[in-house]
Order: sequence, then structure tokens, then C-alpha cells
Amino acid sequence: MHRARELVVRARAGRHSDAWIFGTMAVSASLSLLAAFVLAIDAWQLAANPEAELSCNLSAAVSCGKVALSWQAKVLGFPNAFIGLAAEPVVVTVAVAGLSGVRFPRWFMFTAQCVYLVGLLFAYWLFSQSLLEIGALCPWCLLITISTTFVFATLLHVNALQENLFLPPRASARLKEFFLQDLDVFVVATAIVLIAAAIVLRYGSALLA
Repeated sequence: MHRARELVVRARAGRHSDAWIFGTMAVSASLSLLAAFVLAIDAWQLAANPEAELSCNLSAAVSCGKVALSWQAKVLGFPNAFIGLAAEPVVVTVAVAGLSGVRFPRWFMFTAQCVYLVGLLFAYWLFSQSLLEIGALCPWCLLITISTTFVFATLLHVNALQENLFLPPRASARLKEFFLQDLDVFVVATAIVLIAAAIVLRYGSALLA
């Protein structure tokens, strides 16, 4: 029993190390970058031929093409994937630098958190549009939504521990304690479960059709 408790304590402590936080950030951002790259290629294919059959056009409910041809896929006038191609390499660079022991200025990390908050809200807005308006699910877009969730959580994790968010002392202490108690794990897990539940409730058996 004592041995098991010691392992749990070590595991929890490890979650707050730079290796865990920045490692998770690097993997998550890399997955987002991969998805953005694939979606960018799909966008070029559809620009040349709107009737092109994409590899992830699996059914009426799972169709990257249907999502890519919607106006929501080009909110700024060009494919949203290009935003990911520009932003995710920056996140990967920050994560790799963090793994190497680099500590960025507070203003930089605070700005990164604010920018990624916008990215997170944008990702969830696109997910809601996929469910409620477009009527089709894009697997690569879903990967971006989930990986963006992890990047935002890990970025907030390190910013909370390093007190980079310019919060009042009491609020900063509470946020740090939130992460030290591993409550972020519950929040992220809940978000993923809710995403999965929303997909099943919206599409049901059509996912397998």
C-alpha cells in the first residue's frame, strides 16, 4: 500500500515537470500541425476540383469535403487550415524550447495564452458549426479540436505554475493550486467526453453507415 501511494505521489509530481507539460504540448501541437497540413492539401484539391473525393469522405455524416466546402471553413477568406500551418510551428518551438529549459518572458507567455484562448474558442465554434449547421463531421478537424484543448491546458498549466498571467496574488495562488490538485485532468477529460457524447447524440448510427 505504501509503495502504491509513493508511486501515485511521484506520478502526480511528474505531471508538473517541464518534461511532462512541454512534452504534452509538443505532441499535441504536432498533431494539430499534421491535421492542418492534411486539411491544407484537401483545400488545394477542392479548389482545383470541388467534386474531388477526399480520403476522409467516409459517409454522409463523416465527410471532410462537405465541411471544407462550407463558408465556416474559410472564415477569413482562406482555408482555416492555413492558420494552423502558421500558428502550430510557433507552439512546437515554444514547447521544444521549454523542454530545453528556456523560460520565456511573462509578457510573451501571457500573450501566447490569450492568442491560444482565441484559437480554442475558434476550434470549439467550428466544432459546434459542424454539429449544428454543416451536418457533417471532419475527423481531421476533430483532431485539431482535441489537440488544441490539450495545448491550451498545458500552456495554462505552465503559466499558472510560473505566475505569468498577471493575476492578483490570491487568484494566481488559487489557479496554481487548481493545477497542483490535478483538477485540470478532470476538466480536460470532461471536455473530451462531452465532445464524444455530442457526436454520438448528433449522428448516432450514421457514423457507421
